[in-house]
Amino acid sequence: MTDTVVTRFAPSPTGFLHIGGARTALFNWLYARATGGKMLLRIEDTDRERSTEPAVQAIIEGLAWMGLSADEPPVSQFARAQRHREVVEELLAKGAAYRCYASQAELTEMREKARAEKRPPRYDGRWRDRDPSEAPADVKPVIRLRAPLEGETVVHDRVQGDVRFPNKDLDDFVLLRSDGNPTYMLAVVVDDYDMGVTHVIRGDDHLTNAGRQTLIYKAMGWDVPVMAHIPLIHGPDGAKLSKRHGALGIEAYRAMGYLPVALRNYLVRLGWSHGDDEIISTEDMIAWFGIDDINKGAARFDFAKLEAINGHWIRQSDDAVLVETLMGERDVLPNGAILKARTDDEVRAKLTAAMPGLKGRAKTLVELAESTSYLYADRPLDLEEKAEAILADGGRPIIAALLPQFAAVSIWSAGELETLVRAYAEANGLKLGKAAQPLRAALTGRTTSPGVFDVLEVLGREESLARLGDQAG
Repeated sequence: MTDTVVTRFAPSPTGFLHIGGARTALFNWLYARATGGKMLLRIEDTDRERSTEPAVQAIIEGLAWMGLSADEPPVSQFARAQRHREVVEELLAKGAAYRCYASQAELTEMREKARAEKRPPRYDGRWRDRDPSEAPADVKPVIRLRAPLEGETVVHDRVQGDVRFPNKDLDDFVLLRSDGNPTYMLAVVVDDYDMGVTHVIRGDDHLTNAGRQTLIYKAMGWDVPVMAHIPLIHGPDGAKLSKRHGALGIEAYRAMGYLPVALRNYLVRLGWSHGDDEIISTEDMIAWFGIDDINKGAARFDFAKLEAINGHWIRQSDDAVLVETLMGERDVLPNGAILKARTDDEVRAKLTAAMPGLKGRAKTLVELAESTSYLYADRPLDLEEKAEAILADGGRPIIAALLPQFAAVSIWSAGELETLVRAYAEANGLKLGKAAQPLRAALTGRTTSPGVFDVLEVLGREESLARLGDQAG
């Protein structure tokens, strides 16, 4: 094997990039980065009925959005079928594989006998040493591996430790189907070998496969890659992650307004840790990540924690970057139309001015987009019930009293306007909030917003006076 670490992410394109798959991709990507290696992408598209081109594109786009793109163009497993068949021919020539002519009826009988004897169904090796001249004319053979009958196969796993498989349980499994198509078990090994994969990091649902795949490596005289089988993600209730828990495609998390940096941060902590650190930058992940630190126990998915981490990264984001992120994500956010209500130049300008006051309150981009709606709302504003109640309960006279003073201000800035409102409140025996709340309700139609003086500055003199005038009567 080469000294360069080569990892791979190998999804089946039968759906979108699942959140569990995204974590597997992240671990492969991080290990490659941490060791100065590279991560490859293989599309395991041999199931032609279920594999679709849109799903392939969704996987590639999902990885790109997550910032986890592979270092080379993707490899199609289906396109390599001829190479897989060549390896089977080599195994036949070595005597490490053989043609099996057992009929479907015979295989069914084997399964039923095993069930009656309460043991796992296993092929009984009836064609292992028979002369092919005895083959029935009407049966197309499968090709099976001539697996060892005694002893055990050990998978040296960097997460699970040494996992031992009695060879009698691995049986002479099929390498090539009767129609000439390679099995998944064979294709994975040949592809990993040809792609130079040194480390196989994948879900522990593949651990049993690892025993059989090790037999193929040994039969070919190839080095077995380093194996690391990571526990699957579970839901909050401890059950295997399902759609009701959040087992959605990455595109769904994108639509919910999560940032790639936050998803990376959250996913890396599902099964791996660095002390008690919760907030981990991508740079630190790369510096710290190692497969020996992956936990053996299943991690539990927690939306509340994901939201908290996402809120942190929104607050940490540069204002200009956050503005461009919102502009770029408008088409996938369910409320993205808010950011299309004006020309792009006007939307950008107002977002840029308002962002310092907006980003501290939002846990997702959806919330952030929602909080900008007052910037682009048409007059007269639709008022929330609570906002209307504030205006109806003595708020409108306050606005009417402040309106001419606002109109006379020479410098329209948050500081100047706050000084003016403070002086009004003091002169009238009011707390500042009692004067500010009606202003907020009239300016935004809501009872929560960034600081009301920031709102006045961002909206500008003309729009602010117009909105206040609508509610002064």
